[in-house]
Amino acid sequence: MTKINKWLWATALASSVSIAVAADALPTEAPAPADNPTTPAKVALGKMLYHDPRLSSTGTVACASCHNVMAGGEDNRPVAMGVNGQTGGRSAPTVWNSAFNKVQFWDGRAESLEAQAAGPVTNPIEMGIKSWDDVVARLEKIEGYKKAFADAFGGNAISKDTATKAIAAYERTLITPNSPYDRYVTGEKDAMTDQQVRGMNKAVELGCTGCHSGPAFNGPGVFQKFPVTSNGMYQAKYNFSKDKGLAEVTKKSEDEHMFKVPTLRNIALTAPYFHNGAVKTLDEAVRVMAKLQLNKDLSKEEIADIAAFLNALTGEFPKQEMPVLPPTPGSTFN
Repeated sequence: MTKINKWLWATALASSVSIAVAADALPTEAPAPADNPTTPAKVALGKMLYHDPRLSSTGTVACASCHNVMAGGEDNRPVAMGVNGQTGGRSAPTVWNSAFNKVQFWDGRAESLEAQAAGPVTNPIEMGIKSWDDVVARLEKIEGYKKAFADAFGGNAISKDTATKAIAAYERTLITPNSPYDRYVTGEKDAMTDQQVRGMNKAVELGCTGCHSGPAFNGPGVFQKFPVTSNGMYQAKYNFSKDKGLAEVTKKSEDEHMFKVPTLRNIALTAPYFHNGAVKTLDEAVRVMAKLQLNKDLSKEEIADIAAFLNALTGEFPKQEMPVLPPTPGSTFN
């Protein structure tokens, strides 16, 4: 059994014994595809591109605008804001540990970080540039980028393919290991509080790990229907079903309300919750998930315990130093 798939849970319930007896800590490195091995030059270039608002039509929005690596990897808004103050219908997912996602975006339409990186730049609501040809033309006017691309890829390398590969290479470094949970499952039994252990056991007992399993708590599958259980009160309050999920892309009825299973890593830092950012607090998110996905009504104490466990999934964030972006001396970037 491979490390990434191992997820062993004991079934005996006892007040003094944790249900979770063996599980994997979060890896400290993310696998890279064969055609995009991670190198320091690519990571350095990708960090610049990720933080450069010149990749947007107005010069005001960067990848980091919605996926802030100085915080929880998103923007803490109900829905993301793009160029000219436009907003879409979905909350920005965290970029931290996104390298461990099997697919990207809430609807899973991108199969890789490279594919994901290509989308927002030309989305009219997000970064708003008309085409990647326009992006390449803009970058080619910036001398510092010519050198950075050559260092990363060799030759005259500025293209959509190399730009997205560089951004993806940088994103693969955004990993938050060594959470209290990671320390707990690797033998440091006082790393989690008694309440956090109770919450972990309750989450397993309820069946939360049927979807949120594995080291990143985002597997084993790729998609899950949400909501599973119809509930008029929650539908009226949060309007979850307005978004058709994957079906918005495929136009297939069987894909309606199918969403990527999001990671639970650092979830305490990424409020508001769900694809539409409609739920403001972690406690309420736990209550809603239990009811809509498992048809369970939880007590206040159970909710508090599970929320405490989810706080134990907050890892250590690698220090981020802002890159110096290549300048355009004596002129604007347009």
